[in-house]
Order: sequence, then C-alpha cells, then structure tokens
Amino acid sequence: MTTGTGTAAQDATGRRDAARTLLQQPILTAGRDPDALALVRRHATALRTMFASRLGYTLVVEPTFARLVKAAPAPGTPPRPLLRDGGEPFGAATYAHLALVCAALLAPGIGDHVLVSALAEQVHADATALGIAGSDPVADRRQLVAALRALQDWGVLTDDAGIVDRWAVGDGEDGVLDVHRPLLAHVLAPAPDAGVPPVPARVRLYRRLVEDPVVARDDLAPDELDELHRDRVELAHRLDEDFGLTLEVRTEGALAYDADGTLTDLSFPGPGTLKQAALLLISSLIEEHEPTPGADLVISAAAVDAAIASLVSTHARDWRARYVRDPDTLRREITDLLADLHLAHPDGGGLVLHAPAARYRPTATERPDIETHTDTERPAP
Repeated sequence: MTTGTGTAAQDATGRRDAARTLLQQPILTAGRDPDALALVRRHATALRTMFASRLGYTLVVEPTFARLVKAAPAPGTPPRPLLRDGGEPFGAATYAHLALVCAALLAPGIGDHVLVSALAEQVHADATALGIAGSDPVADRRQLVAALRALQDWGVLTDDAGIVDRWAVGDGEDGVLDVHRPLLAHVLAPAPDAGVPPVPARVRLYRRLVEDPVVARDDLAPDELDELHRDRVELAHRLDEDFGLTLEVRTEGALAYDADGTLTDLSFPGPGTLKQAALLLISSLIEEHEPTPGADLVISAAAVDAAIASLVSTHARDWRARYVRDPDTLRREITDLLADLHLAHPDGGGLVLHAPAARYRPTATERPDIETHTDTERPAP
C-alpha cells in the first residue's frame, strides 16, 4: 500500500525531475521525448505556477509538446548562440534564415507537409523582398540547412528520408518534410511587451541563480543583494525543492550548483583539450600570482601569453594539433569558455580571473595528474 507521505514525496520528485528537464531542454515533443513529455504533462499545473511565480517564465503544455519560454538573459550575460553541427555558432545570416523558414512555414496555406524546394524558394523570395538575400548560393544553402536542422532538433520538422542531409552535400533531390504545426507557433519567443511592469528583484535574483553558473555580488543590483541577504534560507529551500540545486553563498557571490553534475549544458572541468587547457591555465595563473581570497585577479596579456605558451610546449604531444599550431586560437577559445562559465572576462589584451576560479586550484595530491584530472566531487557551475 502506498502511503500519503510516499505519494507526496513521489510527486515532489516527479515535479523536480520535470522542471530540471525543461531547464535543459525547453522544447519537448511526443515524438522525440515521450517519457519526459508525459512527466511534464502529469505535473503541468504545478510546473506552470512554479515557473511563472518564481522565474517569470511561461510554460505551454499541449498533448504533443511542451515549450518553456524563458525571459531574455540579464544584461552582461555571455551569449549562448545556436551551434551548427561542427560547433560553429550561428551568425546573423543563419539566424535570418531561421526566422525566414519559420515565417514561411507559418504562411497561410502551408499544411502539415512541405516540399524542401518550395520552402527554399519561399525563403529566397522573402529574403530578396526584404533586401537581405545573399549573393553566394553555396553559403545560402549552408545557412538554410543549418536552420532546417535546428528545427529538426526542436521537433518542428521531421525528416525520416534524410532529405536535409542530401541538401547539405549539394544533392538537390526534392522531398517532403513533416511540419509539427501546433509547436511551430511557439518556437520563437514573443518580443518583450513594453507595457509589462518591471520584474521584481526576487524573480530577477532567482533567474540568475538558476541560469548562471556563478553570480558575483558586484553584478547584482542593490535590491537583488537585499533579497539574497534577507531570504537566503528560503532561497536555498526553493532551489532545492524546485530543481534539486544547492545554494552556496560566499563573500564574492553566490552559486546554485547541482551535486549530481547533470543539470548543465556546459560542464567544467571536463574532457578534451580546451577544457583541460582552461583548467591548467587557471591553476598556473593562480599558483604564480597568488590572488587575495575573495578578490578578482588581473592578469596582463604578456603573462597570459607566457602561461599558454608554456602549457602548449608541455602538452604538445597530447593536445589537438590545431591548438598547438595556433596558440592564439586556444587563448581566444579559453577566454570565451571561462567567460561563459562566469569564471573570467577579457580585459583589453589581458584576463581577469573572478574569485570563484580559485575553487579549481589543484591540491597537492591533484597536481601530478592535473592534465587528466576531472574532480567529480567538486560541483561544476
């Protein structure tokens, strides 16, 4: 027999698991994510209320999909662009193609199926009419394919015959794509309404704690800091109840981390040359310059270059060849990664390591194998 307490605990766990899934994957469809969608639908009422009241987000739940519409990122938040298959971020032209594809699919007369050739022709015609048509057909095709693949990833388009893949390699063979029309109208977030009242400090703070890897005190508005000081205990309770996150508050700021290390789209530390190099660079700079606890560490361009050159020389045989050949690229990508993690930001030609970066300083037992070390005990932002 299931007790009332047992049922309540199961419901709470289910709601939390559904909320975590939506944070990671704001679009769920019955075709791609049947189990996750079923869980979200089971707790739809409670989830809508929680996301709206705590974060100011809108959750749309329908029989065949769920869509969490988040608010715009806070000012100063590093951009998180869509990525092509090879990891290259979308540029302005590709975003334009994505918007044009969505507009074409929403046009009157478009049903649940569409010919790729007709869609491509409509996109080109609309781009020409708007004065944004490109002059390179090959580049236009790449951008169209990237837009179509993004819509496939979201479940808006279904391509069981591999039509988009053939277009990607220059095979213009026509074919039909299935269109998930109920979801299509909710893919692009609506433009902010100028008449909406200001977002309360408690909501802004909660968003930052849920969405950002590290929240520095200096980046919080005075009313947000007041909320953090006044409601720290309640914040910790809500973060745990809603998403299974643990709140850690220190002199330099706050962090809501996932002890399981699964609620993130950007783990750190981690495998691969870039993350290993970034970890080693942090360790090297902190070891050499000994920052004041709780304070940022300003590193000159010359010191950063010297540290990277030393690391490349030491690990040349193990790291990806393109980074070894081009340390400037490695430097730029490390800087971008650390900025995305809120662990550093560029300062002219130099680098400013934020105080939380010191948590990744290796201990004496870690130093011998630092090049392959990934600390599973230390929570990743």
